[in-house]
Amino acid sequence: MMHHKEHKLKLVLLVFIFLGFHPIYAQNIWTGALHRPDGHSIVFNFELTTRQNKPVIYLLNGTDKFLVDGIHFQNDSVFIQMPVFESQFKAKVVAPNLWQGTWRKGTATIPVELPFTATIHPNKFQQTVPAVANLSGRWQVTFTRPNGTLRPAIAEFAQKDNNITGTFLTPSGDYRYLSGIVVRDTLKLSTFDGSHAYLFNAIAVNDTLLENGFFYSDVTATEKFTAVKNSKAHLPDSIAATYMKPGETTLRFTFPELNHQPVSLQDSAFRNKVVVLQIMGSWCPNCMDETQFLSKFYDAYKNQGVAVIALAYELSTDFNRSKASLEKFKQRFNVQYPILITGAAVNDSLKTQKTLPALQAIKVFPTLIFIGKDGKVAKIDTGFYGPGSGVYYKKFQEEFIHTIEYLLQQNSKNDE
Repeated sequence: MMHHKEHKLKLVLLVFIFLGFHPIYAQNIWTGALHRPDGHSIVFNFELTTRQNKPVIYLLNGTDKFLVDGIHFQNDSVFIQMPVFESQFKAKVVAPNLWQGTWRKGTATIPVELPFTATIHPNKFQQTVPAVANLSGRWQVTFTRPNGTLRPAIAEFAQKDNNITGTFLTPSGDYRYLSGIVVRDTLKLSTFDGSHAYLFNAIAVNDTLLENGFFYSDVTATEKFTAVKNSKAHLPDSIAATYMKPGETTLRFTFPELNHQPVSLQDSAFRNKVVVLQIMGSWCPNCMDETQFLSKFYDAYKNQGVAVIALAYELSTDFNRSKASLEKFKQRFNVQYPILITGAAVNDSLKTQKTLPALQAIKVFPTLIFIGKDGKVAKIDTGFYGPGSGVYYKKFQEEFIHTIEYLLQQNSKNDE
């Protein structure tokens, strides 16, 4: 009979084997599952491999491959810390191909926690029978909140045989990279990026109609949805729009950077520059995509009279907690522009009045505010659509650069 310590040692040795120290186990595609109390499991794929002789994970969502290098094994347990969000896994290595434990995510109130399992398997959904519908194209989507109110969205899908990828776009942003299958008439899509944990199920009545749709998010959130294929589907602009208060043209603020150094929009460093204000939070996956874009943009434009400032609205008013989360953003995306902690929690209904009182309301994250060299607000852009949205992301980038070039040109004329 094997003693407990011998059993643990055997598991540890097996872990080292399947991490890549044996050629048969050089790479492994796993299926992870977050088990909701209602019986629905949010499933996702990840690759477990090695990088620079250390274990790493890549989250696989559609075309996105997201590196997670905060993973370590101790005795018969595995611990995984997400590189951006307040999100981590703790699990037992029950067998070389099975982990069992929990996923925990920080929130503005009580942390989210769900049971978690993972097994070596390349397919998060079972492809049992061929699809009877092809759902490729653009869809007009209607979600129904638990209180019965409706909210609009657009879906963009690309399907080949059983496999389908795409995303949903709402007035406040997109749901990033979704992937799944169509089995007979049943659509299944999911994603997990460390913060978003989403599952979508629906029935395809035919190629142009989805009914009996359910959207499952995190622990208990559930919404119904229907969708009709429509190549001209669009979203209303007014729902998420943010405006300046009547008579207001400029913003004034002073907030501390991560090193506690106060930074003001009126500082000489921003005088006579086009300034992009990023309203964001480290808890926000769309903010992660936008930060990646802005960091590269800033590197290219910082010597052309352009500045970027991030204003962070975090999960709490605890400066050290906020700093720890934002440092992950700063490091992961090599952010060279200042990230300021506003001190207002994202769930504070008075956050706009406390931080940017010249604005009517901050409605969505992220939000971009463009300021000309004259210090006046020139444009406010809500509803960021990231790389998971395909053509919408391309359009966002084109409009962003056009706005910057226009402001640089206009202000140059004013300087003459």
